[in-house]
Amino acid sequence: MRTKTMMATLAAAATLATVPAASAQDRWDWSGGRPGGRETRLVGPGVRLLFPELRASVRGRAWVARNFDRNRDGLIGPNEAQRANDVFADVAGDGRGRFDWDARDAGWRRPGPAVGGGWDRGAMRGYGFRQTPRGATLSLQEDVLFATDSAVLRPGAVNKLEALAGYLRSNPGVRVAIDGHTDSRGTDAHNDALSLRRADAVRAAFDQMGVTRARFSVKGFGERQPVASNATPQGMRQNRRVEITLLGRRASEF
Repeated sequence: MRTKTMMATLAAAATLATVPAASAQDRWDWSGGRPGGRETRLVGPGVRLLFPELRASVRGRAWVARNFDRNRDGLIGPNEAQRANDVFADVAGDGRGRFDWDARDAGWRRPGPAVGGGWDRGAMRGYGFRQTPRGATLSLQEDVLFATDSAVLRPGAVNKLEALAGYLRSNPGVRVAIDGHTDSRGTDAHNDALSLRRADAVRAAFDQMGVTRARFSVKGFGERQPVASNATPQGMRQNRRVEITLLGRRASEF
């Protein structure tokens, strides 16, 4: 039993090392956990993965809860803990144990979105939405999200969806279609199943970021809706994609 626990801890540490460091240090809310404030208690499977400077510190626990509990369920999952560690290491550098919370708090400013409503227009524009009959659609290529023939999201893939999740949380009336597509390699049955699993993996990522799953329709189309020829590697790469459509929205909004 002890061996299994040790192996799980090592695996978690290895995963943590793969998460890219954050920048834009001034976007984080450092203001929680000040003297006289309410004690923050962290629970969830990710708590044990947090740096001691976060897990055992009143200010650290408050900072994690305010910034990294994405779906506001009061639980810290492994991905949320990894992200918190990554950002803290980037900000504190070698001085994690001597980190000056008060100085960081004094210099903190809440980041304003590019437009009102709590979402970032610039980041949404960066997705490159195009207008389709159903709404504003973006395409994410397979190699951005998944390894070959896999429906497991790559480390860091969730970060690419954060701006869209922020928009959806700020616009609860917008419904979303997530459609998976493959190239022509493999059998029809395999491609249909793979494309559906990939679309569902993207939906699950939004669920972890606090976007209600009932807002999504998820389908897998296999190889039946190519956007390029499967006769070339470049065309096959274009066909391996997940499309996200904001139903009834105009691409010109972003």
